[in-house]
Amino acid sequence: MKNSWYKWEVLLLLWMAYLLNQGDRQVFNTVLPAIRDALNLTDTSVGLIATIFNLFYAIMVPVGGWAGDRFSRKWVTTISILFWSVATMFTGLATSFMWLVILRSVATGGGEAFFGPANYSLLGQYHTDTRARAMSIHQTAYYVGVILAGWLAGLIADKLGWKYSFIIFGAAGILWGILMILRLKDYPNCHAEHSEESGKPGFFDGFRTVFSTPTSLMLTMGFSGLIFVITGYMTWVPAYLQEEFGQSQASAGFNSMFWTYVAAFVGVLLAGSLSDKLALKSHKMRMLLQAAGLVGGAVFLFLMGGHPTLVLLYFSFAGWGFFRAFFDANTYAVLYDVTPDYLHASCSSAMIMTGFAVGALAPVVLGAMKESMGSLSATFPILGIIWVVCGILMAVVAYTSYQKDYDKNH
Repeated sequence: MKNSWYKWEVLLLLWMAYLLNQGDRQVFNTVLPAIRDALNLTDTSVGLIATIFNLFYAIMVPVGGWAGDRFSRKWVTTISILFWSVATMFTGLATSFMWLVILRSVATGGGEAFFGPANYSLLGQYHTDTRARAMSIHQTAYYVGVILAGWLAGLIADKLGWKYSFIIFGAAGILWGILMILRLKDYPNCHAEHSEESGKPGFFDGFRTVFSTPTSLMLTMGFSGLIFVITGYMTWVPAYLQEEFGQSQASAGFNSMFWTYVAAFVGVLLAGSLSDKLALKSHKMRMLLQAAGLVGGAVFLFLMGGHPTLVLLYFSFAGWGFFRAFFDANTYAVLYDVTPDYLHASCSSAMIMTGFAVGALAPVVLGAMKESMGSLSATFPILGIIWVVCGILMAVVAYTSYQKDYDKNH
């Protein structure tokens, strides 16, 4: 079945689920000013909602990774999408800060935590020879999702009110979850093979593997820097365009994501293809492409600093998106290169937990800095420095450790 047409149907099913996953997150960012004003919240308090979401996600994702390595990955992914979609619908009925925390940060964040590890592991099982290409195509769902949600959620909020943005996106997720129940299948005999080889994975096996392997440890550190910057950007840039340039919710939601993720769409397909070709000569080229992406993206974060014109800002959004895609395209290809097959979901969860625990701080940190500095643009150079440091460290580890770690698992 691995080499049949069905593996591309699996990609389609998981692509759309990932689109809804990322679109669901962007709904909150797009209507954030409307929620703040309707419920009389502050910038710091709405940033705290996003921070608690990411922290709870980070806490729960190891459980999701453990479940993905021990139970049916089909059912872990489908139950996850149904759970977070129901929570999203009820978020539209929230009437206070506490209800937003319960429905958005806890229920939605907890539901989404089970999706990522099982989703990537299932896709990796069906795609071996086509893994980098499949992962790159899968990643485009993220870009399409945030663009579509950024525009559509803002349009719905402008026409019907912010509550309906959550209700409509939640309903779409429920419908797709039902379709996945009918069409998605587990990879044949995967858990039996794992059990015969090494027994049932323990809860902390993924953590031990990731943090004791130099390449995966450095990947996790780079991923944490990536997520911190992305989370801060996606939370606050729509509000930045509304407040600094007077854009409507729909326009700000669209422009904050469109230029970035159209460029990223091109970048991730280019990077995925380039990575496969370069890896034939040297496996470490995957991580070197990631390092180059962070450093290149940092240049455009510096350009966003100060008070750029709208044209320069859009150009910087596009340049940042194009280069960050070089990291995105290689994240799981690198991780799966240096970790054992039977622990891929658990190792994914260890990396994701660490990244989102760090990234969770970004919304509230940038919200507080925005209040003290008077403008979000002053924080962009600080984000650029984070990426430069991570990029340099990843390049060093790629040269010193990648091949040795690769050889241990092949």
